[in-house]
Amino acid sequence: MLLKDKVAVVTGASNGIGRAIVDVFIENGARVIGLDIVEIESWNPDFTMIKVDISNTADCERAYNEINTMADRIDVLVNCAGITRDAMTKKMSEEQFDQVIAVNVKGVWNLTRLIGPAMQANGSGSIINISSVVGVFGNVGQSNYAASKAAVIGMTKSWAKEFALKEGNVRVNAVAPGYTMTNMMNSVPAELLEKFRSSTMLGRLAEPIEIANSVLFLASDLSSYITGEVLNVNGGMRL
Repeated sequence: MLLKDKVAVVTGASNGIGRAIVDVFIENGARVIGLDIVEIESWNPDFTMIKVDISNTADCERAYNEINTMADRIDVLVNCAGITRDAMTKKMSEEQFDQVIAVNVKGVWNLTRLIGPAMQANGSGSIINISSVVGVFGNVGQSNYAASKAAVIGMTKSWAKEFALKEGNVRVNAVAPGYTMTNMMNSVPAELLEKFRSSTMLGRLAEPIEIANSVLFLASDLSSYITGEVLNVNGGMRL
């Protein structure tokens, strides 16, 4: 019960890694408020869903006000929501670029600019931003996604400094998953998936639960002296 009596906000909570994080947090005693543009029904009394477009600042402010009617504090924020709009740079449209930046960068900023200062005022909190192996190493056909996930790392390090000021004691870290078996991978050709598998030392792709467990570690007091770090959870890819 590593998060017993903690209140956690998780974006991208409806599926994939986000849903796995929700499940692991609840199993470890947290009350979870999930945010997503796709609304799902609550299956657990410790889970509440709020439908929100995180790329929209006003919608995030509305959701934040709603959260404040449910809980007197937020102990953990996980910025997990993200999208891809892949194309080679010469073929990528402005819309494809802007959509990814709006969700993956501005969406992370929208929630953190509200919740981070509140944590700082309370004198504690843990923020975990989900980056990607692509944000660390880049990838062909994903210049927009790579840029967005690299930006998440930059914001993570900046916020680790900002929200620790004035005895804020807020820890901010990032997790950079390798290729993970979520719905986002359904459109990837089988031969490319095999290439990804063979490029990892462990010889397989990640399961969402494995990423969620790393987030649990950073959310809990087990990582009480870790901040401003990027935890690479990629099965030894790029070693």
